[in-house]
Amino acid sequence: MKKYTLFIYILLLSMLSAQAQPKFLPKFVRKMLFEKDSSRSASFFLLPVVSSAPETGLEVGASTLYSFYTDKTDKSTRVSNIFAYGTLTTEGQQRVSLSTSYWLPQNRYHYLAGISFINFPFNFYGIGNDTRKADEERIGEKRLKINFTGEKRLSKYLYAGYVLGGLDYRYNIMNTGKSFEAQIPAQDRNGGASIYAGPTLTFDTRNNNTYTTKGFIINTYLNVMHGLFGDNNYKGSFFDFEYAQFIPLQKRLVLGINFQEQSLLGNQTPFYLLPELGNDEMMRGYYNGRYRDRNMIAAQTELRYRLSDRLGIAAFAGTGTVFHNSFRFNKLKPNYGGGLRYFFDTEKGLSMRVDYGIGEKRPGEPRQSGFYMSLGEAF
Repeated sequence: MKKYTLFIYILLLSMLSAQAQPKFLPKFVRKMLFEKDSSRSASFFLLPVVSSAPETGLEVGASTLYSFYTDKTDKSTRVSNIFAYGTLTTEGQQRVSLSTSYWLPQNRYHYLAGISFINFPFNFYGIGNDTRKADEERIGEKRLKINFTGEKRLSKYLYAGYVLGGLDYRYNIMNTGKSFEAQIPAQDRNGGASIYAGPTLTFDTRNNNTYTTKGFIINTYLNVMHGLFGDNNYKGSFFDFEYAQFIPLQKRLVLGINFQEQSLLGNQTPFYLLPELGNDEMMRGYYNGRYRDRNMIAAQTELRYRLSDRLGIAAFAGTGTVFHNSFRFNKLKPNYGGGLRYFFDTEKGLSMRVDYGIGEKRPGEPRQSGFYMSLGEAF
């Protein structure tokens, strides 16, 4: 899918200094892109999105980020935010999401909530670490997901809480003779609905939750899942563990290290619940879902250099794999790349990120790669 976005235009504008603000831009745009504010006041950022593909036609929309502090006087209170994303296509498809990360004063409680709906086709390749591009099949997808997480601070760095939510994923997989079709049980071909709940635990020493330069975070959760309605008798669990550490090398140079493990537990393995390799945060360069299986392990390191208050650059490299039962080092896949950062809110450390990631080259296929434009750091 080829993408054409207004991000490039915004990125070019960001290279202008605050003293050379383009006067032709509306006042709220100049404030959003160029003006500094050290008063800990709320801020708003808007990113228009324009893209096109043969399967979707023209896609237009926007993503917005509203950030704020629940206590402006206490500088230990972390920044909260509300993130919204929405697009429509000329073929009648939609992608809509609304999420929030909310920190109470002095970080006593932390809440995460989100709701998303996707009616958008995606490429499916089958299950496993060695799927072939020749098996690619375009599948229609409708996904609704609601989730909520609440954590209470038990000590200076330790948080414990719960996660709960529900999902309804629907698919239409045709009988085309592709080899992967035999991997999908009949009861899973059309998707299903489930509810889930479980514990979450976080140990967090980071000095900042948006642009970290020192400290580490360990986060883990377990979703105990149960199918809903007569067509879904699924029972299982989803486990996630993530570790990230940040080491200051110089005043403007930071080394980040990130590790993640995900597992779908239980006897049943619906393809739409399996851990997936590749997205805009981990294993950049791989199409999300190109490789999926019961277990996923990935690690990355990123070198971040702050050129100025507004601009930064990053270089990253990593490796990862998916597997059914047994992990094998020789199945690890590489990724590497780099990108630019524009800090639209220097006081909160909020940035717009543009990355290009490169992955493996399988025999008879072009090298895998991906171009990403996002709000906030990858980890």
